[in-house]
Amino acid sequence: MDDLLRGYRDFRTQSWPELKPLFWSLAARGQAPKSLVIACSDSRIDPQLIFRAAPGEIFVVRNVANLVPPYQPDAEYHGTSAALEFAVRTLKVPHIIVLGHSFCGGVGALLKGPDGSFDFVSHWMSIAEPARETALASAAQGVDEEQVQRLCEHEVIKVSLRNLRTFPWVEERVQAENLKLHGMLFDIETGNLEVLDAASGTFAPLALENVPFR
Repeated sequence: MDDLLRGYRDFRTQSWPELKPLFWSLAARGQAPKSLVIACSDSRIDPQLIFRAAPGEIFVVRNVANLVPPYQPDAEYHGTSAALEFAVRTLKVPHIIVLGHSFCGGVGALLKGPDGSFDFVSHWMSIAEPARETALASAAQGVDEEQVQRLCEHEVIKVSLRNLRTFPWVEERVQAENLKLHGMLFDIETGNLEVLDAASGTFAPLALENVPFR
């Protein structure tokens, strides 16, 4: 806790004087983020850091293994779905990014199968059972454990993208070309950002020479 409070002190004394006009503007006019990023809760990744986004630029939802559940409007609690609804229907973000990452513990738990020691994790990860089935099928063909993990991380992103389109107000905006869906994976070890090609269904590292400078 002391480290966090020291961090706040540094923010307030060093960063706040420069950022104060931005925060005043955001307080006065509200937020208008250009993207919703659905990321993993893993402490090793930070979407704002990865994309060098300023406050107000991205709306971030984080949960175990960057999962989007299917559309299921009932009386249960749906934190991710509620945040998604607010971002799409109220903020009208033009882009949604499902951001996975390497060495994902949630994906590792998914591959191991249900664990009775957890109250919530196993049931939550069951959303991605199709990803597990695909990854284990590759393992049966001799693919090594590290590759199976990465394949499953890719497939989990695809599951979330498919589930996004079960939300009627997401699909409506996609069809109207007012909303674009993207799948990406951040490699913690290399810093590479892998991007899903929707046509081929494969991920490839983003070529920096194709990215414009700010």
